[in-house]
Amino acid sequence: MYTAEGKFNKHSIIEQYYPLVRRQAFNLKVKLPAGVDVDDLIQAGVEGLLSCVDRFDPDSGVAFSTYAHQRIRGAMIDELRSRDWLPRSVRRNGRELEQTIRKLEQRLGRPPEEREIATELNIELAEYHQLLLDTNNGLVLSYDEVVAETPGNETNDEEAEPEAQIGNAQLKQLLVEALDMLPEREKLVMTLYYQEELNLKEIGAVLDVTESRVSQLHSQAIKRIRSRVATD
Repeated sequence: MYTAEGKFNKHSIIEQYYPLVRRQAFNLKVKLPAGVDVDDLIQAGVEGLLSCVDRFDPDSGVAFSTYAHQRIRGAMIDELRSRDWLPRSVRRNGRELEQTIRKLEQRLGRPPEEREIATELNIELAEYHQLLLDTNNGLVLSYDEVVAETPGNETNDEEAEPEAQIGNAQLKQLLVEALDMLPEREKLVMTLYYQEELNLKEIGAVLDVTESRVSQLHSQAIKRIRSRVATD
């Protein structure tokens, strides 16, 4: 992995870590719309891998493999975000939904049920379920990435000032608390998806529901979390 001069050999690194890049790209691809090309994810991952060579600090106490894993995934997420494939109207609807959930939770003192949210939005339950599917842009997000996308918290941890890092840590604690407040069914979906790394079909089999229903539950959980983190 190193040259005779003790520097990273980029060709050797790509050869060694390319299987990891491909694996991460295909893991993401199964969670994304059909229009996303896996080759674009792989290219972004390779670029992220190469950036590790210039940014990695051997004295940081972090193994290069761990750092590379994080940077490869991060580069793929950045590529997806840069495309902004969700229409503005869908994003606007998603924000409105989060605000509605927040208001209902404050009013009721508990997580609102689906029918209560639909009623507040003045739409039928079936229409609300479709709205969840349309606005489910959180599928590629990890818990920490949900925090990173919370308004007013766009700072990169690696480049943040100490004060900003403290703020990020506080938000992450709020995120843990928000996750714990989820209804049990949604909490199970999040656990199976992020911790156990099951895909939607596998989670559907566990819960005995369709993939579409799992997607709705996931979307609803993400919006509950974001609405709570944004207000605390």
